[in-house]
Amino acid sequence: MEKPKVSSLFAPAERAAPDKLLDQVHEFSRESMVRTFLDHIFDMVVVLNRERQIVLANQSLLKFLELQKSDSIIGLRHGEAFHCGHAYEREGGCGTTESCSTCGAVRAILASQEGRFSVEECRIVRVGGVEALDLRVFASPLHLKGEPYTVFTLMDISHEKRRRVLERIFFHDLLNTASGLHGFIELLKESDPEEARRFSDRLDALSSTMIEEITAQRDLSAAENDELKLNLDRVTSMQLLNEVLDLYTNHEAAHGRHLRIAANAVNTEFESDPVLLRRIIGNMAKNALEASTQDETVTLGCDTMDHAIEFWVHNPQCIPRDIQLQIFQRSFSTKGSSRGLGTYSMKLLCERYLGGKVTFTSIPVEGTIFRARIPIASG
Repeated sequence: MEKPKVSSLFAPAERAAPDKLLDQVHEFSRESMVRTFLDHIFDMVVVLNRERQIVLANQSLLKFLELQKSDSIIGLRHGEAFHCGHAYEREGGCGTTESCSTCGAVRAILASQEGRFSVEECRIVRVGGVEALDLRVFASPLHLKGEPYTVFTLMDISHEKRRRVLERIFFHDLLNTASGLHGFIELLKESDPEEARRFSDRLDALSSTMIEEITAQRDLSAAENDELKLNLDRVTSMQLLNEVLDLYTNHEAAHGRHLRIAANAVNTEFESDPVLLRRIIGNMAKNALEASTQDETVTLGCDTMDHAIEFWVHNPQCIPRDIQLQIFQRSFSTKGSSRGLGTYSMKLLCERYLGGKVTFTSIPVEGTIFRARIPIASG
């Protein structure tokens, strides 16, 4: 009986028959010059067959994956070898989900199969709390004994991308805040006592914003390096929501928009890290405000269920589908030009450090809701 065909939403799902894959692996094992050459390349290199499966991997890749031998990754696709979360969403594996249509690695491999050399960037959010990766990938067509292959090179540019993003955030956000401070200080010099009191409140808010921006980037760097320490304390949900409301009501992103707390928001006390929680919910609120249009309302809320507390933020706008597929990836920003780390950082902090889960839904007419669910001790 013929085996049912595995469906795919992007690249073909079919894989080589086990005996054919074994023949391909043996073919390259006899090419000692090729193996020696690849092992002397500093970057990670694999050779992929027509079905995008690994038939040869160099020592740099094995070292990166902390493997002694390539046996455990032979026959896998690149996303499966790197534990990409999307590689496990469908039966077809790496390359077959809707999200894979935005993956530079899959696009580069498909281009090489059409006979073109391709260079792309690829973001991989790995499962199991492992650090996300930013890769620059190169795909070149290769033929051996009449069989088509792809020489696929991967360069880890995570630190480069992180540095560039952080630089842009500092140059943009901190310069804006500093400019605001400077402007109000100049006004303060020529103001009367009543105006001075009004300006001093704004100066206090701007300086608080600057401190928050600096500490947020410091904590994100520490989180990615597994150096962030939790400071557990008793947290009251409504107090936390009110703190976020106070922080962002007069934020630049809230200009012409409204921010409120849902009337049915639950008030409960639990133990967590209040600073990290405030940062996660604050990121959600800021993103929602920036996504909203004039006179629209962003709503903060809180529910409890199944030994967990769930904070949520709603805005009336719907996120375009191509943007939805890339949310939570490091170095991707809805603001363009690698401007932000909001969605990636909230997921990192919530899931790696608070043991929670960050999700979102975005539907036309109904709008967008981001949720952060945190487990809490029972009774």
